[in-house]
Amino acid sequence: MLNYTDIERVVDEVVRSMRQPDAPVTPAVWAGLPPIQYGGACKARTAAENTARRQESAQFRAQHGLPPDETRLPDAGLPDAHDSAALARMIAQTPARIGVGRAGARLRTETLLRLRADHAAARDAVWTDVDDSLVEQLALFPIRTCCQSKAEFITRPDLGRVFSEDTLTALQQHCTRGIDVQLIVSDGLSSTAVSANAPRILPIVLAGLKEKGLSTGTPVFVKYGRVAAQDHIAQALDAAVVCSFIGERPGLATAESMSAYISYRAHPGMPESRRTVVSNIHRNGIPAVEAGAYLVDLIAHILEQKTSGVALVR
Repeated sequence: MLNYTDIERVVDEVVRSMRQPDAPVTPAVWAGLPPIQYGGACKARTAAENTARRQESAQFRAQHGLPPDETRLPDAGLPDAHDSAALARMIAQTPARIGVGRAGARLRTETLLRLRADHAAARDAVWTDVDDSLVEQLALFPIRTCCQSKAEFITRPDLGRVFSEDTLTALQQHCTRGIDVQLIVSDGLSSTAVSANAPRILPIVLAGLKEKGLSTGTPVFVKYGRVAAQDHIAQALDAAVVCSFIGERPGLATAESMSAYISYRAHPGMPESRRTVVSNIHRNGIPAVEAGAYLVDLIAHILEQKTSGVALVR
């Protein structure tokens, strides 16, 4: 099964071959790749695997004369641009596909290949599941909403916001009630985002809250969870503050974006304006470690003011 790193390598080799007509028709790097299995999803990656992937990608690019991933332009650009320097500055400021040019009436092959690779990563982020080993690694108590499958979760958002009575009873029996902060990790619409960021951000937040003298209890993992699922958990555990780390709907710029939704005295039916949100937590946005440190101070501030959302004074 091809993972996203393999896809990136194939795309880069194809693009390099296109720019060098004398290059072999079948790049040597393809020989070590596993066969494509249609319908497969990228496996959830732990923090160590993400680090290994970046190191492997950097080594591969250096060996083949490719620019670093962080500075790589999405396409060859426009060689006849009126102001090439201005275009380069614009491209450097956004992951959007601007200045990509065209071949006749269609996209260039390079642009199309990268577009399809990013689209595949986005689809995999939605349809894959968070690996059970990650849940165990982070010592999360696993529960599931009323959704019975990923397909039902996608088509029935309402079921992703509620739990069965048996699940809430098990939650109350296993987790500490009356705590200051209840932490939740939920797959949401991107399991890839959770796998990439949760191992980095959760230890930072737990350690920071402990240093501030705030009780946290047992962190919970919610499978097939929407944001409002936190309301039922907060009510069941009588938590003063609930903070949910959830994978956001992936786009073509990144499939690893996670957000943190924080609510004071959350309960079912409360307005969305009472939630405080920190979004764009990913390696090319707000780094997980930096976001974790900020969230600790933010949660302490919410507890001090006893409110969240639009009513919070910063």
